[in-house]
Amino acid sequence: MSFTTINRSAATLTKNRTEGSISPFSGMCVTCVDGCVGMCEIGKSAYRGSEVIYPQPFGLITTASEKDYPIDYSHFTILGTAVGAVGVAQDSDVAIFPNVSLESTFGSDKGIKFRLPIMIPGLGSTNVAKNNWEGLAIGTALAGTGLTIGENVVGMDPESEIKGGKVVKAPDLSWRIKLFKDWQRDGYGMIVVQANVEDTRLGVQEYAISELGVETVELKWGQGAKDIGGEVKIKNLEKAQLLYKRGYVVLPDPTNPDVIKAFEHGTFKEFERHSRVGMVTEEDFLKRVEELRAAGAKYVFLKTGAYRPADLARAVKFSSKAKIDLLTVDGAGGGTGMSPWRMMNEWGIPGVEIHSLAYKYTHQLAQKGEYVPALAFAGGFTFEDQIYKAIALGAPYVKLVGMARGPLAAAMVGKTIGKRINEGQLPVYVERFGDSKDEVFVTSAELRKELGPEKFEELPTAAIGLYTYYERLAQGLQQLMCGNRKFALEYISREDIASLTKEAADVSGITYITDVDQKEVEKILAS
Repeated sequence: MSFTTINRSAATLTKNRTEGSISPFSGMCVTCVDGCVGMCEIGKSAYRGSEVIYPQPFGLITTASEKDYPIDYSHFTILGTAVGAVGVAQDSDVAIFPNVSLESTFGSDKGIKFRLPIMIPGLGSTNVAKNNWEGLAIGTALAGTGLTIGENVVGMDPESEIKGGKVVKAPDLSWRIKLFKDWQRDGYGMIVVQANVEDTRLGVQEYAISELGVETVELKWGQGAKDIGGEVKIKNLEKAQLLYKRGYVVLPDPTNPDVIKAFEHGTFKEFERHSRVGMVTEEDFLKRVEELRAAGAKYVFLKTGAYRPADLARAVKFSSKAKIDLLTVDGAGGGTGMSPWRMMNEWGIPGVEIHSLAYKYTHQLAQKGEYVPALAFAGGFTFEDQIYKAIALGAPYVKLVGMARGPLAAAMVGKTIGKRINEGQLPVYVERFGDSKDEVFVTSAELRKELGPEKFEELPTAAIGLYTYYERLAQGLQQLMCGNRKFALEYISREDIASLTKEAADVSGITYITDVDQKEVEKILAS
């Protein structure tokens, strides 16, 4: 059994010539013919080289691994019960799913409150994030959840002003923060500013705290999509040269006369901008956290990627020592920006495995009475059942689930529907619900009443799309929790799910389905 698709993918716009007869271990056509023009990834690499490393077309897509990992969250099932209720009265008129509370409170001072246990992790300087930020920021604010401004936003903004190596003006960053704050309601949710090596050198987080009123910042060790720094494509020579001047790694060298000539001739059409990898040490990490708190940060988060177990242990232990408010652990396999395609498929610890380790390490510290940060699990989550399972797997430490591709998809669809409404060109499968945003978006009446008619008309359909998607997740999660008689997130436990395979049980420590409740079963049968 092969877990991986090799040498052809929609992500790289490649395919095999003999689609029905492919070598499972090399991914090549069983018969590779002299004379083929090169439709597969090997062939395309023969004439476009390193361009084929990355999913395409850049800036219009988000991407996730095609790898069929041996274990995923479908290998667990959510248990239900016909007995009792936890968190509300044991009364059939009270224990109904609309009464399930989805509020999540966390942070070292328990001062952060979300209406739903969802955080959008770092969406940074990629075009797909920038082009959909309006919907993401406003939709998140309305839903009362969290949104993280990812790496390189300041450095990538041509309008940013940098003096003495530090940012003094950042229009794009300011716009992103203001959008969220203008639509935030009742103090729920938060906007977070993340930083990588380049952002730290530029003083981005200090600027966001002192000049833009940001309370929460996040240190970034990495993500699940790749184990190197962030990358983007640049189609403009002048911008590539600006980024090179600002200290980024830009390939090929946009100041080289031969490169400039080749670009102008059309030999290649995009430059690559790469970020540097960090060099983590305990001393530097603790020092940086203190610097941020001294600069005025109320909350400090850490996001780590799908690195080896020792690095996860470092993340958990360092977060404990620094009293980090939220640690996000991202499993391998997905990305919202530009990540090397083979790396995305073949690098890192997958979600269930790394989340199980995160629980194990965190629980070990808790058993010794040490401070443990709130956890967020990320890595391919899209629907309410996965949210429930992740919270249960990491209970009681997991307070949020990180989701990026799902929310982005909802915002993009909302934006596209709004555009089609304005053009009078709704597709039939949407038009059957109506031809206005009040008719198409099922939450419109609720939002119009809450915001008022004038404010509602300012609301972009991308934001309505994200808000409506979240409302669906909320009700679905309430129903699952009600079925398990858990009426608030704090009551979800590891006993609320069961493993469907012995492998999942072995990796996670979650009981195999037929072994669940053994002691209670024997007691009932013997009574």
